[in-house]
Amino acid sequence: MRLRWVVLGVFVLSSGLNYLDRQILPALAPALREEFHLTNADYGLVLAAFSIAYALSAPLAGLFIDRVGLNRGASLSVGLWSLAGIATAFAGGLPGLAACRAWLGVAQAGGVPAAGKAIATYLPPEERALGHALSQAGLSCGAMLAPPLAIWLATHYGWRSAFLVTGAAGLLWIPLWNRVARLAPHKIFPSARPGLRAAEVFRDRQLWAFVAATVLGMVVYTLWTNWTTVYLVQERGFSLAGTAAVACLPPVFFNLGGIAGGSLSMRWIRAGRQPFDARLRACLLSAVALFATAAVPLMPTAGWAIAMICLSAFWSSSLSVNLYSLPLDVFGAGRAAFTSSVLTAAYGAMQAVFSPMAGLLIDLLGFQPVCFAVAVLPLMACALLYRVRPKT
Repeated sequence: MRLRWVVLGVFVLSSGLNYLDRQILPALAPALREEFHLTNADYGLVLAAFSIAYALSAPLAGLFIDRVGLNRGASLSVGLWSLAGIATAFAGGLPGLAACRAWLGVAQAGGVPAAGKAIATYLPPEERALGHALSQAGLSCGAMLAPPLAIWLATHYGWRSAFLVTGAAGLLWIPLWNRVARLAPHKIFPSARPGLRAAEVFRDRQLWAFVAATVLGMVVYTLWTNWTTVYLVQERGFSLAGTAAVACLPPVFFNLGGIAGGSLSMRWIRAGRQPFDARLRACLLSAVALFATAAVPLMPTAGWAIAMICLSAFWSSSLSVNLYSLPLDVFGAGRAAFTSSVLTAAYGAMQAVFSPMAGLLIDLLGFQPVCFAVAVLPLMACALLYRVRPKT
């Protein structure tokens, strides 16, 4: 069974490529804003184009992956988003950027559902949050690599080269995954509510509580994945080149927070707690710690602000890995891609609303009201989860 971690490791590589392709644009946002004369609100609309397409496509992507299987579904998703990244290199302005980001959103809508399917297929319940932590680590590594790689390529070969190189890397992953996946057996693990059809799952009260909790709980996560570079340039006086050394720090703490949150719930499950209770406890601890997000704009120096961003990133990832494990425990591997995709759609819808609103608020008032507002939302997410926790 140790081979399951090798297979999952290869799949984590796809998660890294997912966020590498996604975060190239935020890493280069100041350069693209200057070349195409974009305001923060325009940039928020580009992010929203991705998010709307991502949200609308995710449930269909999850149903597709559950139907055709993990291998074919994941390969198609990675291939399409790699081509979308390559196409971004040829964008000529705001409409082209928005169109390419929408294409990327459609393709990457299958990324998280496929990861959920892989985790539910290969890992028992107590290891699933840790599996999500490793997948999240892949995402964070991609996000961490994006700023220095994008800025280095942009400096030496122009910003368009960054999209070409990262898009090509995704195409090389497809044969690797299909080779490794054939080597690993998997088993069927029990779930709380197995055998439900997709329509029954979609009407389930617990699933919609998970959706609402995702909308509330993941706002802090999207704030630092999309706006860190802009914050450092606009609020702390960094140059674009100067952000390369520090913009990679929050992804490191995303990694560490995910592993910490997954390890906590795994320890509590092995100690005898039910998976739902263990994950809810980890989410609550994370939500309380996320009040630190409100302190970021109040820090007296850039160094302290970066430290608080890293702390916020740590606990947002701890909450995320446990939140995304709950549908796998409840609905099982048979509906893992679909239930993960519904949460993915909720995350995309939240981004679609939050990104332009945040851009407008930042243009008018700066980052302080945004950080204050998002700091309280994870605790509200925990309240919703508590309302649907099983009686036994």
